[in-house]
Amino acid sequence: MDLRNIAIIAHVDHGKTTLVDELLKQSGAFRENQAVAERAMDSNDLERERGITILAKATSVEWKGTRINIVDTPGHADFGGEVERILSMVDGVVLLVDAAEGPMPQTKFVTSKALALGLRPIVVLNKVDKPDAEPDRALDECFDLFANLGADEDQLDFPHLYASGRSGWADAELDGPRKNLDALFQLVVNHVPAPRQIKHQDEPFRMLATTLGSDPFVGRILTGRVESGRAKVGASVQAISRVGQKIEQFRITKIQAFRGLGQQDIDEAVAGDIVSLAGMSKATVSDTICALAVEEPLEAQPIDPPTITVTFGINDSPLAGRDGKKVQSRVIRERLLKEAESNVAIRIKDTPGGEAFEVSGRGELQMGVLIENMRREGFELSISRPQVILREEDGQKLEPVEEVTIDVDDDYTGAVIEKITGARKGELAEMKPAGVGKTRIIAHVPSRGLIGYHGEFLTDTRGTGVLNRVFHGWTPHKGAIPGRRAGVLISMEDGEAVAYALWNLEERGRMFISPQEKVYQGMIIGEHSRENDLEVNPLKGKKLTNVRASGTDEAVRLTPPITLSLEEAIAYINDDELVEVTPNAIRLRKRYLDPHERKRMSKTL
Repeated sequence: MDLRNIAIIAHVDHGKTTLVDELLKQSGAFRENQAVAERAMDSNDLERERGITILAKATSVEWKGTRINIVDTPGHADFGGEVERILSMVDGVVLLVDAAEGPMPQTKFVTSKALALGLRPIVVLNKVDKPDAEPDRALDECFDLFANLGADEDQLDFPHLYASGRSGWADAELDGPRKNLDALFQLVVNHVPAPRQIKHQDEPFRMLATTLGSDPFVGRILTGRVESGRAKVGASVQAISRVGQKIEQFRITKIQAFRGLGQQDIDEAVAGDIVSLAGMSKATVSDTICALAVEEPLEAQPIDPPTITVTFGINDSPLAGRDGKKVQSRVIRERLLKEAESNVAIRIKDTPGGEAFEVSGRGELQMGVLIENMRREGFELSISRPQVILREEDGQKLEPVEEVTIDVDDDYTGAVIEKITGARKGELAEMKPAGVGKTRIIAHVPSRGLIGYHGEFLTDTRGTGVLNRVFHGWTPHKGAIPGRRAGVLISMEDGEAVAYALWNLEERGRMFISPQEKVYQGMIIGEHSRENDLEVNPLKGKKLTNVRASGTDEAVRLTPPITLSLEEAIAYINDDELVEVTPNAIRLRKRYLDPHERKRMSKTL
């Protein structure tokens, strides 16, 4: 059967997973009466809840005698480690662009990787049936993007289609028949070359492992594209690392190929096809699986270095062990090492005491997803504030800088520019209109300056602004950047919070807790209205007497507390604070200090 391997690239919420749903339906991958969930490729619970693609996944459709392997790539730069490996498996890319928004930062990040690999793009202008769609402008911006990223003449001479993924049509002309996706299927078959590996079927077997999975019955599963030769079930093969070191020899116990949304057992894998192998015990991502006669490994894509680090520690608060079952440092370490094995963008390092672990990654969202997965698995953790990783070159300290693209109402433009170019040490790169009453701001801001900024940004723009960021490069260190200005309210007692006490404390600041919630000494229960930290007593009840007086029976009406999400909590804390994460709660607290230090640092109410 004729074969094509493609990846679909798109910014977050540009309709990539919805388009894949329609490709599967129209290719006959589902039965007529089969019940299929929306966004079928987003199989992970977190992906469905957040509406983003986190894990790269492959599927396969058949169209008029051609099998098309489709890889759904993550749209967020924090999960770029997935993207870099996946693109090495395909021979072409479909760039999906919202006709209203045009190419966005995450599009730029993944597209630069694809162009560097020499892949020829197909541009699909999606959502052209929206009222604010401007497909011609979006197409011009795509051409400018490719030119800026150093595309060659073949890549700049790209075909394009107008489409609506939700309605299930794609046409070469804007006023086309709008019936189905046949035009996209035909363009993929005509424009994307067949895998060059097909010519090497008579050579020894070689495959580069790009993703790692596990199965309770067959163990480790490695997925990749067969670069040469054939692999049969029961054949003896070996694994070689990127540097040429032989890791292990093993017998292939199972070969699976992608068919629709599922995987099907096959007896033989041929060059050019994307398959999963089982039987190994040590081989991992970026290793070469090959015949015993092969000596040299395949070249693996280098992975961009991590930019932030977060310290994961055991939960040592007084409320530890009440929600979760996995609380020991040994269990936490095993889980983090397992994560680092399958996600090459994450690095784990033990701290000197052995009770905590430094986890380095691409961004706050990537860390937030890892922590959220762990708490759902029953872990209890204490998490530090993210720290930016610095590097030194020629005796000069360098820090990572991110390109920030902001779409905001004209009324809030001044406040946003003042924040990012002032205390946060950003530099304005471009500013232009982005539709009626909207402005697009592009700035280069140090990663340190963006930690904790998103919540402030939503407040400044009354929740209407959209902020996207992507790694831009390294720049000389720009000096100190001030953190959170407001102090915090710290509990000085252990017990359950009392409504009367919280009511009296409202004039001191905004609360993070509700009545009857358990608190302990050192726990942060609210944000102070001033810059200093303040120790308060949330357990102080009302004094009862037998004398009635006016105002005694005044009703207690509390303002609803602020509920911080996991990412917001991690970004909110200062260096001397921690986030306590359990399966049922997210709490903030001070790092534990001796009594004399606490007395010196805070003023008691």
